[in-house]
Amino acid sequence: MDLGLKGMKAILAGASKGIGRATAEALAAEGCDVAVCARGQAGVDATVAALKAKGVKAFGQAVDMADADAYRAWVAKAAGELGGCDIFISFASAGGGPASEDTWKATFNLDLMATYRGVEAALPFLEKSKAGSIVAVASTAALEDFFGPQAYNAVKAAVINYASALSQQLAPKGIRVNTVSPGPVFIDGGSWDQIKTHMRPLYDQTVKAAPMGRLGTGEEVAKAIAFMASPACPFMTGANVVIDGGVTKRVQF
Repeated sequence: MDLGLKGMKAILAGASKGIGRATAEALAAEGCDVAVCARGQAGVDATVAALKAKGVKAFGQAVDMADADAYRAWVAKAAGELGGCDIFISFASAGGGPASEDTWKATFNLDLMATYRGVEAALPFLEKSKAGSIVAVASTAALEDFFGPQAYNAVKAAVINYASALSQQLAPKGIRVNTVSPGPVFIDGGSWDQIKTHMRPLYDQTVKAAPMGRLGTGEEVAKAIAFMASPACPFMTGANVVIDGGVTKRVQF
């Protein structure tokens, strides 16, 4: 299937590793030009080099996404470097952890506000696209109880709600908005890698609870995101796509 991504422009925030990096590479493999940012310059440089090796235009810059002005300026600069923006996705996350004032503030600022700020900065460019698309990144932690009351779970639920309302507002402008909610995904050096090393019983319990008997991969989620973001599914908007190998037990409707 031709996803129709060749020549399109994607701005991916917080995408130098994990699912974000995998998505950048999946889009580039389809011929999409990609801009990425993250806090670490070394990771950004490595990602840009990998994307350029696929024969597409790539731009990257180290940005502290908690700095609202710097982040918005980067989105505009990225659109200028690429020559527009057809796809916007923010992968930034403060991650989980025990509830505290600090974790609530950090999670709100990165998981929700970075999505909101990035969308607002990208909108003038998305409105000029013939196939504008936004993908919000949530989590199955927003859908069922997951390690008790945590900021991460609640804020990811807010991301889903925000994206759903945004899809209604932007549909008349021809901009689609969808959400992806991954379940446990194993990334080298990522949170589940750390859990496997330091909390092995919890890791084994999680794998046992997965009907497929394993965790997901960044590449598996990235391919779904690439499809969702592409012109190949032009009538899809307002959806929350769960990719979790059957870990969540609720009826999906």
